[in-house]
Amino acid sequence: MGRTITAVCTTFCFQMTYLMAGYYFTATEHYDIKWTMPHCVLTLKLIGLAIDYYDGGQVVGIASTDPILGIALPSASTQSLVIKREQSTIIFPKEVLTPEQQRFAVRGVPTLLEVSGFSYFYGAFMVGPQFSMTDYQKLARGEMTDVPGQRPNSFVPALKRLTLGLICLVIYTLLSPYVSDEYFLSDKFLEQSFWFRCFYMLVWGKVVLYKYVTCWLVTEGVCILIGLGYNGQDENGKPKWDACANMKVWLYETTPLFTGTIASFNINTNAWVARYIFKRLKFLGNKLLSQALALFFLAIWHGLHSGYLVCFQMELLIVIVEKQVVSLVRNSPALSTLASITVLKPVFYVLQQTNHWMFMGYSLVSFCLFTWDKWLKVYSSVYFIGHVLFLTLLFGLPYIHRMLVPRKEKLKKAE
Repeated sequence: MGRTITAVCTTFCFQMTYLMAGYYFTATEHYDIKWTMPHCVLTLKLIGLAIDYYDGGQVVGIASTDPILGIALPSASTQSLVIKREQSTIIFPKEVLTPEQQRFAVRGVPTLLEVSGFSYFYGAFMVGPQFSMTDYQKLARGEMTDVPGQRPNSFVPALKRLTLGLICLVIYTLLSPYVSDEYFLSDKFLEQSFWFRCFYMLVWGKVVLYKYVTCWLVTEGVCILIGLGYNGQDENGKPKWDACANMKVWLYETTPLFTGTIASFNINTNAWVARYIFKRLKFLGNKLLSQALALFFLAIWHGLHSGYLVCFQMELLIVIVEKQVVSLVRNSPALSTLASITVLKPVFYVLQQTNHWMFMGYSLVSFCLFTWDKWLKVYSSVYFIGHVLFLTLLFGLPYIHRMLVPRKEKLKKAE
């Protein structure tokens, strides 16, 4: 199909349909370690490859003929392409690639061996991280190294990530028996007080994520060791090994914000969705709609269970509300003064962290319990506190903003 929109759409539809069919025929009500787990990673790789290959045609100025539309498509070397067909005129404006798209664009035609190696690279085929074909080709050419012409000096950085991953593994192994998924569904959990159920949800949410953190840190170590994690040098000339980083551990452990956790957790997958889904929906002209569709894609990519949709719906809701709260505190003289009091900062931090991990755990309940009958039972036991609170804030914060933010501040912000 060449470097065409048809090729991109066909690849996207085929890969997602194949993955969805796999989920439909193999999924159970439990976490499944089956061929669909590595295949969901492969699905993103192959969709990304198709888009990068299409972008490569725009970079080098290749005009391809779309086999479905039957017309030539514009290249970067033309300002516009006018084609007459059956007495109708179609005008294609020149496409301008962003610096990010130019960086990942695949300019040549990858060989079968390159595509196979890219697809099944042993350091990332099971749980990620995601990386581009251009980076893999650089690795194959020996360019992903801090010492040109030699193997990378990456043993120590790789060992650090492995060690950190093993520490997280120990934490999860020691604590997970005390905060299991099954306890949520037991009568004993329902017999506990409301505040205990909320606290259990908080601790469980913190612990359960360590199994994902462990996997990503260990596989990142593999990528660093072979050189795929090389990311150039910093301002001091020291090599950076974070090209395949899926975790920013310090940020993850210390941030009191939901957006901070999102920025530090499963980084490469989030970057992939931002690059190939969210930013490609710019033509919609609505950032919130693009964000919602990107999260919907993430939900169905994880699986067909209703819990995934509920989890990512909560993520969107919480992020919207959090941004409103941050804006309110920043623009309100009274709240900003209160937040700047040094003595109270530790108190606010503890309260933020408690709120943060309580509702992280709340969102993860549906993600980890999968089916509606399970997560509905748990949410009912805490009276849907997350949905009630954040929906109330979503509709109530604009009125609070009007009361606490002076008109002068609003006019200044508008200017």
